[in-house]
Amino acid sequence: MAGGGGSESGERKLDQTPTWAVAGVCAVIILISFVLEKGLHRVGTWLTKKQKRALYEALDKVKGELMILGFISLLLTFSQSYISRICIPSKVADTMLPCKPESESTSPTKEHRRRLLWSDRRALFSGSSTETCKPGYEPLITIEAAHQLHILIFFLAVFHVLYSAITMMLGRLKIRGWKEWERETLSLDYEFTNHPSNFRLTHETSFVKAHTSFWTRLPIVFYVGCFFRQFFRSVTKADYLTLRNGFITAHIAPGSKFNFQKYIKRSLEDDFKVVVGVSPVLWASFVIFLLLN
Repeated sequence: MAGGGGSESGERKLDQTPTWAVAGVCAVIILISFVLEKGLHRVGTWLTKKQKRALYEALDKVKGELMILGFISLLLTFSQSYISRICIPSKVADTMLPCKPESESTSPTKEHRRRLLWSDRRALFSGSSTETCKPGYEPLITIEAAHQLHILIFFLAVFHVLYSAITMMLGRLKIRGWKEWERETLSLDYEFTNHPSNFRLTHETSFVKAHTSFWTRLPIVFYVGCFFRQFFRSVTKADYLTLRNGFITAHIAPGSKFNFQKYIKRSLEDDFKVVVGVSPVLWASFVIFLLLN
């Protein structure tokens, strides 16, 4: 028997739960949602004042992803009891399991005990849905499994947004270090030392010397070196100045006063606007990953 006021299953329903508990939980959820909405609104207002159009569009994509998450949460919450009533044969339910059962070499007693525990666990997770399935059949997805799937999808989208934000932050920190190199291009000493007449041959430049050394000629050593360089100095001063000169020569009149560092920063913001969204291809990859374990 359940405790006072409890149901037969030992769990209190909503009409048997104290009103202060229901009101308190609802108040906390509403307060968190209100703070999140106001925080996103303030960030959007600040980006508008700073004329960060690309980042503002990225923020709109984040809001859209939050709305999709809310809709997925609503669908799973509403339909999990109906999905758990869909029954499939037990043989089909035991195929393509992500966690394989114990080896075949186990003793018959242990194997029988394992099957009993496994059946009891499935019955516990599925709740009342096992009563709707005939012997030899099991729920397609139990209520517990649907709840865990709900949490998995939520963390997938949240960590994708966090990963994109961290990538954006690290990119801006790296680009900020190039500001001093951009300032050097405004000095007369830079214009004199980097004048095209000073370089008779291409291999005399520091950029070519750095990228035609011995270790760059071996493919394996080259790729391993590039992998570790990204954690330290992936772009050297010679790389930056060479890319800057090449961009100005190809797209702008040579000798123009162009801030290449700010251009890269704007390009990073435009790329972030594309990367931060969870595209249908990414969702499809997630489903395929679940299928193939």
